[in-house]
Amino acid sequence: MGEDIPCTAAYILAKNDSSQGRPELINSMPSPKILAFGGSLRRDSYNQKLAAAAAQGAREAGAEVTLIALRDFPLPLFDEDREAAEGLPAAARELKKLFRSHDGLLIASPEYNSSITAALKNAIDWVSRPETDDEPPLSAFKGKSAILCAASPGLLGGLRGLVHVRSILGNLGVLVLPDQIAVGKAHEAFAPDGSLVDERQAARVASLGAGLTQHLTKLLA
Repeated sequence: MGEDIPCTAAYILAKNDSSQGRPELINSMPSPKILAFGGSLRRDSYNQKLAAAAAQGAREAGAEVTLIALRDFPLPLFDEDREAAEGLPAAARELKKLFRSHDGLLIASPEYNSSITAALKNAIDWVSRPETDDEPPLSAFKGKSAILCAASPGLLGGLRGLVHVRSILGNLGVLVLPDQIAVGKAHEAFAPDGSLVDERQAARVASLGAGLTQHLTKLLA
């Protein structure tokens, strides 16, 4: 009786289109949820500004984005003795909850001495820890997808540090997409309002966030 309706979560039957004699279908696919942040604790961080710019691109592509700052999650240096005595710090539990409740990660990581920042590595270490004996290993990371970018006053824009971030996340079960952007001369790249001065560069950064959104949308379909 009539035309078959696609039986997927991506569609709902809305109403009959009498002019065509067929039902109208509306896309009801859930929006992907992306957690975005910079890997620096500095208040006026170039990478926090970069994360915000990429996050806007993800929002415009249809994602639900949560933009956070690591400085709002004060964490002690990871210490297994402290963990055994006190459990996960409250900030670590809160941050881990955010990781687990999002489909993807958008990380803008500075380069400190050719590598990952201590703040970002410490956050990853705490978030990776189980809270109960029956919690699956790396539950806050496995199955996630991520996109990376960096900003640095140097000409390479933090490119060398991203190699290490990519390796760490990959070993934790995160699919890190191949596209990435490194913004050099970061001290000249941002306007006072935090936006990127170069329009072409701004478009590329926005497309990075949009690319993660499109990838996640396909996975959730």
